[in-house]
Amino acid sequence: MSTVIKEFSRFAHQYDEHNEIQAKVAKKLVEKLPKKQYRSILDIGSGSGEVCKNIMHQRIHFDLFTAFDSAENMLSLHPQNKNINKICGNFNKEGFSTLLEQATYDVILSSSALQWSEDLDFTLSRMAALSKTLYASIFTSNTFKTLHKTANVDSPIYSAEEVERSIRKYYPQSHFELHCYTLYFDSTREMFRYIKKSGVSSGEKKLSFKETKRLMEEYPLDHLEFEVLFVEAKNV
Repeated sequence: MSTVIKEFSRFAHQYDEHNEIQAKVAKKLVEKLPKKQYRSILDIGSGSGEVCKNIMHQRIHFDLFTAFDSAENMLSLHPQNKNINKICGNFNKEGFSTLLEQATYDVILSSSALQWSEDLDFTLSRMAALSKTLYASIFTSNTFKTLHKTANVDSPIYSAEEVERSIRKYYPQSHFELHCYTLYFDSTREMFRYIKKSGVSSGEKKLSFKETKRLMEEYPLDHLEFEVLFVEAKNV
């Protein structure tokens, strides 16, 4: 099991208490959908179901909703219904699409997941074969910008430019919006607890106790920064 999967599985039972930004992002993504009726929807990296919850809240109807996620503990928290199919699988693996019950979908959605693709070109090429329409929200490398700078480490995720370049290869008709969010904390200790339990650290290289202590003492802000790229893309 990859470190990303382990991290999300480990704190699945607490995730909804620490996913304030992810929830806002999922809500905004679903608001961009132009239709109120879809035959089939595939949610890549569905997690505990924030996208699905917003779709139902906004009264968007579907015949089939497929929730696809690599963390089984997260999927267990996802809404259930007769027309909701939950599949545990890793979108980084060759042949992941063979786990799906359909060859194509009306639309693919993905919120706060594709930044952890080990090979974004590979993942997008498979997704483009599954649907001609993609709506996604992807955290990009300026997320935790000051934290990374203070710790003297590079971001583990793609830059907005890298994501746009990859998406245009497989979805030539693409529109992008870059949004920034901030999340404030009463203390750096509370901030680091959030990072740990929200899954956003996703098993990346951990700092030593000494390095973490120094970072907590030297971090200059009372908030964390998030950068999210919203994608509306077609390959028709």
